[in-house]
Amino acid sequence: MTKTIYRAASSLNGFLADGEGSMDWLFAVDQPEPYHQGHFLDGITVLVQGSKTYEWMLEAEGVLERPGRWREFYGNRPAFVFTNRDLPRPEGADVRFVCGEPGAVYPQLLEAAGDKDIWLMGGGDLAGQFFDANLLDEVQVAIAPVTLDAGAPLLPRFIQSDRLSLRSAEQLAQFAHLTYEVTRWQPHPA
Repeated sequence: MTKTIYRAASSLNGFLADGEGSMDWLFAVDQPEPYHQGHFLDGITVLVQGSKTYEWMLEAEGVLERPGRWREFYGNRPAFVFTNRDLPRPEGADVRFVCGEPGAVYPQLLEAAGDKDIWLMGGGDLAGQFFDANLLDEVQVAIAPVTLDAGAPLLPRFIQSDRLSLRSAEQLAQFAHLTYEVTRWQPHPA
């Protein structure tokens, strides 16, 4: 069964980016071996991003100037970007701009995913929208040994502990990598 997995890196105090939207602090930390990312991507067919995450990727990695970089990172996987703006598309990349609530777009994601999983890359508010729509199955967070005084929160929602079950905790270089299963709520019978 296809899972929607929110996988992100965070500061120790729960921020994805600092107050100016920078993630430079993240790359100052010794990174895990590429094997771990590659192994994760083996089970992923579809990428989902918010517009800020997408724009950060384009700029930070110079993808528009070097479009081959997109495939280096993500191969031929389709990327669905939630936005209501016109954004550039890297040449040769399968980037699909969508707008609306996650529930309205979810059938397209499932169709594109086939029998593999969906990687919800960020940001935190988009992950929260997937949670609100009861479409989030797993949260994986790599916690970096740094704290920030402000920034974009990892998951800006109140989620009770009965909805999250710790499945694994491991050290990857200087990161603590945690995996939580999200229990979807069951609708009440009519």
